[in-house]
Amino acid sequence: MGVGVSLILVAAGAILTWAVNATVSGVDINTIGVILMVVGAIGLAISLLMLAQANRGVVARDRVIERDPYL
Repeated sequence: MGVGVSLILVAAGAILTWAVNATVSGVDINTIGVILMVVGAIGLAISLLMLAQANRGVVARDRVIERDPYL
């Protein structure tokens, strides 16, 4: 799950929790919204940790090109 999917899950969960006032028999929409927000937050944290680990090994190097003064 990437950062984008995690943010979509958090947003969908927030909408279900605070913006939807519908009732469905047998389903608590607020609980589903909270679950989506928690899963999205965990996915976001894991994605950011993996990105940090991947970027830790990257070393930027400067490339120096010297020209021959006699050409």
